[in-house]
Amino acid sequence: MRIYTKTGDDGSTGLLFGSRIPKSHPAAEAYGTVDETVAVLGLVRAVTKDQTLGELVLGIQRDLFVLGADLATNPEKRSKLQPGSSLVTTDMVERLERVIDDEVERNPLPNEFIVPGANTVSAFLDVARALARRAERRSVELRESGQEVNPEGLRYLNRLSDLLFVLARAAAGPGEAPSRPRE
Repeated sequence: MRIYTKTGDDGSTGLLFGSRIPKSHPAAEAYGTVDETVAVLGLVRAVTKDQTLGELVLGIQRDLFVLGADLATNPEKRSKLQPGSSLVTTDMVERLERVIDDEVERNPLPNEFIVPGANTVSAFLDVARALARRAERRSVELRESGQEVNPEGLRYLNRLSDLLFVLARAAAGPGEAPSRPRE
């Protein structure tokens, strides 16, 4: 089996359950940015020594594969999506909310803007956060172009960026630099 199919040589890509779209299509932009987020979260897992964080991030990566499938589906075949495996659900969003609440309780948020980069793990979490925000914007663009977008997928991305912010602050610890020098 070869990894290359040559079907995309014309600038198109396939959707789940059939049909093709240009690689520049808003759907390809949305699920492509989700894929970028998955990749950067892989960097988090590769560098963290915190097993609990690594397991949490792996679960998020798996959720993002669900979201990617949700966004990469032929619009005429959305009825074939399966909750939790190819369709983002309310439960997935609520799970993120519980983790956010628990993490904020353990590590209260700063009262000022923070410059990312206190350490490698927190910096990668911040890059993943920025990509999750872009994936959310691209998903909104897809919806605004007239294509059906699962509202739970949008909610998931919104909560995910919040969670990644919280996790980055926790991973950084007290060594983070504020956006303005302290007087």
